[in-house]
Amino acid sequence: MKPLSLPKIEPDVIEDVLAWHGGDAREAISALLEDCQHLRLQLALTEAAASSGFTRGWRPHFDRSDNA
Repeated sequence: MKPLSLPKIEPDVIEDVLAWHGGDAREAISALLEDCQHLRLQLALTEAAASSGFTRGWRPHFDRSDNA
């Protein structure tokens, strides 16, 4: 089975994020970091609630592995 690969982020997505925050890069980065923190918390809660049998031994990783 081939490992999953994440699609490359298109430049217009970055422009969309900046536009959403009125062109303020610091505000955009802050919001993305808050989103990341929220998702890490959700992952930790899921890890604590899901049994090993339910996930068939799979354990989440809190850090992504970049092979690029």
